[in-house]
Amino acid sequence: MNQQNFNAGQAQARTEDSMQSAKETAYAAADRAHAAANTTGDTAQQNKDEAAGFLQQTGEQVKTMAQGAVDTVKHTLGMDKK
Repeated sequence: MNQQNFNAGQAQARTEDSMQSAKETAYAAADRAHAAANTTGDTAQQNKDEAAGFLQQTGEQVKTMAQGAVDTVKHTLGMDKK
């Protein structure tokens, strides 16, 4: 009977060790997933900001070119003199 109790105790200890190891592995995986999600979010925000800056710059360039075209047409038609 003592041998059976000893074996049962060892099995219980191994089960508890396995459970603890599984928990630690799960927590480590969750931490890595969280870190990856944060990195991805930061990168997405940076790309969004860069795209917005590019679009604003492009819009300003188009506006400047259009104003130049309007001024050229006015000058050609003699409408730029007041």
